[in-house]
Amino acid sequence: MNEIPAPGPVFTEDDRINLYHLNELYGNLAKEVTAKMREAYGLDVPITSGVWGGTYLIADPTGKALRRIWRLYCIVNLPQKGPLEQHANLEKLIAAYSDSFHSAFLPYGLNLDLKMWGGRLPFSNKKRPSITLHMEDPNQRVHWLRAFFVWNVVPWEESIIADAVRIIKEYKEFFDLNSKPVEKDPKDLKFLLQDIIIIYRTLENACSEDFREHAEPIIQDLTTQFMKGLHDADTIRELYLKVYHNALIYGYEEALEEPYRRAGLDIHRIDQWPVEKINWVPEELKQKLIPPIQQLFAGFKAQLDAAKNLPG
Repeated sequence: MNEIPAPGPVFTEDDRINLYHLNELYGNLAKEVTAKMREAYGLDVPITSGVWGGTYLIADPTGKALRRIWRLYCIVNLPQKGPLEQHANLEKLIAAYSDSFHSAFLPYGLNLDLKMWGGRLPFSNKKRPSITLHMEDPNQRVHWLRAFFVWNVVPWEESIIADAVRIIKEYKEFFDLNSKPVEKDPKDLKFLLQDIIIIYRTLENACSEDFREHAEPIIQDLTTQFMKGLHDADTIRELYLKVYHNALIYGYEEALEEPYRRAGLDIHRIDQWPVEKINWVPEELKQKLIPPIQQLFAGFKAQLDAAKNLPG
């Protein structure tokens, strides 16, 4: 690639990441890989993609991350039927994607190298499990880039909402009041707590008013601590126990449980859903949760456009 497929620089001069530009980069790489597969192999493989993990929820008005990001994640939505049903074609897609990732981030001083692909994402569909791709940067500007390939092409925002069901299932073991609090490295607990913030902000508009009143002070405290750095192991452990004892994970489940139940789906058994329900979101949740994401990114773009037009 001769040009970075993003509307502006992904990395800023102080080693932060602009999450609007990163999301656009992932979306454009999906289009680029689709074109590569068509031109090189004559295969029609439409793809959508964007940032996974919701780090865009912890950013300034232009989309610049408030803290340095060391782990890059994206979600890639693949068609269930078609050429990728043949393993050889899936291998071609992975090769095309890893080459595109490498080329796109090379101008930023990253030298991403493919280390692994094909791992199963926890609690993804048993019949069509999501698979992972893992690349590492020996220059250590970031620790890694990890992509999650999910079997159903939907708009990126829908895929993010749908994956919240899976990640809540994955994280339940760490916050299950029927089990004791886990003993885990504080560094790992820190990433769990970051995701607790992100899940809340993603699902906030679908949560009950009572739960929001309960959760908001805790989320605010977590966010404040993260902005300070949150390196002290004892503080991390205290915050983990606070989230555990205040049962936030149950409020997240409550926000999703009934809308999916009305569609005949049990969020506690997401891995057993029919394959056609991979990446599926009930309409009532779409209406509540997708517009805030779209508005957030529209706000990032408006601020970036305004900055470009400033005199001087």
